[in-house]
Amino acid sequence: MLKIAIIGTGSISSAHIEAYLQFGSRCRIVAVANRDIDKAQQQLDHFGLKAKIVSDYKELLNDDIDLVSICTPPYTHAPITIDFLEAGKHVLVEKPMASSLAECDAMNEAARKNGRILSVVAQNRFKSPMMKLKSILDNQMIGPIVHAQVDSFWWRGHSYYDLWWRGTWEKEGGGCTLNHAVHHIDALLWMMGRPSELVSVMTNTSHDNAEVEDLSIAILRYQNGALAQITSSVVHHGEEQQLIFQGAKGRVSLPWRVAASSARPNGFPVPNTELVDEINAAYDQLPDVPYEGHAGQIDNVLTAIETGEPVLIDGEDGRRALELIVGIYKAASLGQSVQFPIEADDPFYEREGILTNAIHF
Repeated sequence: MLKIAIIGTGSISSAHIEAYLQFGSRCRIVAVANRDIDKAQQQLDHFGLKAKIVSDYKELLNDDIDLVSICTPPYTHAPITIDFLEAGKHVLVEKPMASSLAECDAMNEAARKNGRILSVVAQNRFKSPMMKLKSILDNQMIGPIVHAQVDSFWWRGHSYYDLWWRGTWEKEGGGCTLNHAVHHIDALLWMMGRPSELVSVMTNTSHDNAEVEDLSIAILRYQNGALAQITSSVVHHGEEQQLIFQGAKGRVSLPWRVAASSARPNGFPVPNTELVDEINAAYDQLPDVPYEGHAGQIDNVLTAIETGEPVLIDGEDGRRALELIVGIYKAASLGQSVQFPIEADDPFYEREGILTNAIHF
């Protein structure tokens, strides 16, 4: 029976608690930490749990705990994660992984040095349509990808940024690109890998109580010539979100849709219904995931602890997602193309460099 601690009892902690409760024969929540003891107690009461409550997570470092879920604001992720890894605990940390690439590297080094699992939440990978899309792309059913379109469209009202830690580079670490589009960005990297370079622009159109962006657009170039575009937003009514992949032979997307064309003698398109039917049949035959969202990822982490198998999403995956986001911020702030990888001597590698150089709206 694995022993679990929850650090931070804000809204996202509910997703973790609900997921752990699905695996009651494999794990048990034994402790929670929150600066507000009453808030922590309310969360435990809501779920009918009895567990140790502390106001300072450091009181748990020497306790008999196997796995820690970190559900605190992003700027706190690195020190808390490193402390628990150094104490010999496995860690599942919410997105975004950290506030800087320097912090990501320190977290990954702590995991390596102590032989512990570090997994970064990317629960959208653990959804049946996403897993099936990944399989279709990996099987090259649409041929090599030539273009990808990522629409991470969300809408948040003005008061959303009234929360004390939101809307600042220091505490939140960025705006919609970091905190909303991160899951779509992780998915794009999972499907296509790291680009070679990008350009971007960003703005704040509707939230004058935030110094971070509420809209950004990036264009990515890959080594093989493929292009991708990412729109990150909290100003899109309707919140339509999609991932579209155009291949040499056809097109697939989430929400699921397939299209394929063949050329007429004059080069104009005619529908390739045979390929469309083949892709749809392959998609339909793929199995659904046994657990969706946070439950799927927590099942994956528990299994890794129990068996020694690798997790699907580790600290390096979390770093790659943040590297792309930092690249978007750098390109938009400095008005220049950004090449990857972003190295340790880059002004945007450290948190202080981002605070100094990023556009403040």
